[in-house]
Amino acid sequence: MLTHPCPSWDKPCTFISCLDSPDAASVAGQNYSMASEFILVGFSNFPQHLLPAFFLLYLLMYLFTLLGNLIIMATVWSERSLHTPMYLFLCALSTSEILFTVTLTPRMLVDMLSSHRSITFVACASQMFFSFTFGFTHSFLLMIMGYDRYVAICHPLHYNVLMSTRTCARLVSWTWAGGSVMGLMVTLIVFHLTFCGSNVIHHFACHVLSLLKLSCGKETSSVTLGVILVCVTALMGCLFLIIFSYVFIVVAILRIPSAEGRHKTFSTCVSHLTVVIVHYGFASTIYLKPKGPHSTDSNTLMATTYIVFTPFLSPIIFSLRNKELKNAIKKSFQRKFSPLNS
Repeated sequence: MLTHPCPSWDKPCTFISCLDSPDAASVAGQNYSMASEFILVGFSNFPQHLLPAFFLLYLLMYLFTLLGNLIIMATVWSERSLHTPMYLFLCALSTSEILFTVTLTPRMLVDMLSSHRSITFVACASQMFFSFTFGFTHSFLLMIMGYDRYVAICHPLHYNVLMSTRTCARLVSWTWAGGSVMGLMVTLIVFHLTFCGSNVIHHFACHVLSLLKLSCGKETSSVTLGVILVCVTALMGCLFLIIFSYVFIVVAILRIPSAEGRHKTFSTCVSHLTVVIVHYGFASTIYLKPKGPHSTDSNTLMATTYIVFTPFLSPIIFSLRNKELKNAIKKSFQRKFSPLNS
């Protein structure tokens, strides 16, 4: 066993010798040590007097995200008029957002006000698996919702057949299965590597690219490229199919003779389209930004836009831009909190 002093720590970090690991052959002859735990830098480099303000802001956004998605789910469940495929997918989307947020945000909030920011190897792998699972499930659900709008607008006479209850249940099941497979695949690929030298992750979560920078061995570069290709292919594939669906939707809408009919039809797509733009817009600013002299603090703040701010906006967009859902929420609140008429 080896020890190495950790930055901003009073106690040493624990390392396991690489020569005792199964991957010792790849690093034999080199003075490496494999981390058994990681340190999440997170917001530790920020001015200490700003941390309570950040904590309060992100806590309120986190609680609002949970509350907003739970209200959507409860409303859809209680209102029989919303028992349609579109709102079934919306419930599944709200579930994935809640689980994605719960996977990452509470840990970030605790570490903000804590001096103990270490995370074990297993906990780090678990966090990566669940965050990728729920993240990919979210993207797959957005794709399925785009397909639902395509069928509703372009093939309205066959909608009840093509989007039956059994079909919708299968589509939702496939999205969750697909997200789980993607999460498991990426996690196994990344944690098959040997992590040597520094065990400091310059992020507030077990971010895949930050972890890959800590790995050593000849296969690191090829694994990094493989992970990037898998993630980009899956996400860009979803985005391409969404765009493809909306091309046909726009063509169908332009064929409607009346302006009122075109506006009414397109209004059923506005909330979904807005969430897609927000989701992929913030994701691209983080994962597709050009390499440059970005500070760790700026990268941390940029990451919170996707992990905290995007889930925070989603229930607001669906509640305000979807007239049917907004009216159902109002009706539900009036029924529960308004005095009963005699």
